[in-house]
Amino acid sequence: MIFLFELSVKSVRQKAGVPGDDCSGPGFPGHHGGFRPSWSFWRTAMAPLTLLRVFLPFSLGYFLSYLYRTVNAVIAPDLVRDVGLDPAGLGLLTSAYFLFFAAFQLPLGVLLDRFGPRRVEAALLLLAAVGAFVFARAETFAGLMLGRALIGLGVSACLMAAFKAFTLWFPPERLPLVNGVQMVSGGVGALAATAPVEFALQVTDWRGVFLAVAALTLLAAILVFLVVPEKEGPGVGESLREAISGIATVLSDRTFRRIAPWAVAGQAAYLSILGLWSGPWLRDVAGYGRMEVAGTLMGISLAMIAGYFSFGALADRLGRRGVKPMRVAAAGMGAFMGVQFLLVLQPAVGTVPLWLLFGFCGTSCILPYAALSQGFPRHLAGRANTGLNLPVFVAAFVAQWAIGAIIGLWPETATGGYDPAGYRAGFGVVLGLQGLAGGWYWVRGKVDSSSKCTT
Repeated sequence: MIFLFELSVKSVRQKAGVPGDDCSGPGFPGHHGGFRPSWSFWRTAMAPLTLLRVFLPFSLGYFLSYLYRTVNAVIAPDLVRDVGLDPAGLGLLTSAYFLFFAAFQLPLGVLLDRFGPRRVEAALLLLAAVGAFVFARAETFAGLMLGRALIGLGVSACLMAAFKAFTLWFPPERLPLVNGVQMVSGGVGALAATAPVEFALQVTDWRGVFLAVAALTLLAAILVFLVVPEKEGPGVGESLREAISGIATVLSDRTFRRIAPWAVAGQAAYLSILGLWSGPWLRDVAGYGRMEVAGTLMGISLAMIAGYFSFGALADRLGRRGVKPMRVAAAGMGAFMGVQFLLVLQPAVGTVPLWLLFGFCGTSCILPYAALSQGFPRHLAGRANTGLNLPVFVAAFVAQWAIGAIIGLWPETATGGYDPAGYRAGFGVVLGLQGLAGGWYWVRGKVDSSSKCTT
């Protein structure tokens, strides 16, 4: 984790009052200046280990969050067979994760800013472990919904708690890179939910898979609580009224209102399609078998990992030259819409490359979080990110269910699959909403620029 060491060196130098970004200044080997490091300085210099203690447990939590989020794309045929679900029911069951995830976002922001990410994340992961156990043992649709809802609520802090911790431990200008590397762990979780799960299904059933993941989630909760160091942020000690006032400050901010619609629409498309409908699309439109579907989903997840790291590194590098993260995000999200347009057309060739581009370009939708973190004081960072996360996951819930409802408007094909025309219509609606949101972002940018010029 070279970048973690580099960031820790920068943090050490800043705390010691030493200028510069490299290791050649006062207090470092090879320099003969007058700075003499104290014991407290060298204690701070242990920051690489501390930063790993911050980074790795939260990475495991987000790995599990993404595994839960996307695993239904692989086990969907088993759920349909065992529970007798139609497309709308499958979409509703899978999207229950998003609904309860979203419902907790605003109180989550207050909890993160008041009590810190370590305690909040550990407690919620325990709830996710319970949800996975309930899902594994459920025999009815209602039981599955309850388990899925508890999972969504339990992993609702996995990303936001990490982002909050990073604002406490890393310098603001490095957040796009750090956040991007955190997202890579989510990509690994999505990767684990593809071919590895399909192979596991040859040994056990989907219930056995969820029991194993429940045990891993319990372990993650213990690690977060015992390993992550405590660090109080400036929001600790706020009254409830001040905490709620902070939410209002975030939601009324002009930059937030400009960025949020496009970020919400893009993330909703990415999460809803990747988390469920990519697998059935590959089966019904491309005509792939189960192993081919799992292999392609694995490739998409690898592209996702590459995308999260690449967009994070690109935003970090360009940020040093004065380019804001939203500029990079806008370019990536525009490319993402172009890929979706081609998928709506359902070309006869290039299926795998298109889906790999979908996995890669869709990761740009995460950059608005870094843009918002940079634009608000640290004591509002948790509420800024959860203020965006709330509509993102509400929209993902609606999109995942709505795509299923639209697909269900067409009769099943002779092979028992869903009609490709239904996918074209469902994906097309989601793409159209992104186009409207992107237009809002562009128009509001012009309006804001004009108002600045006249004041």
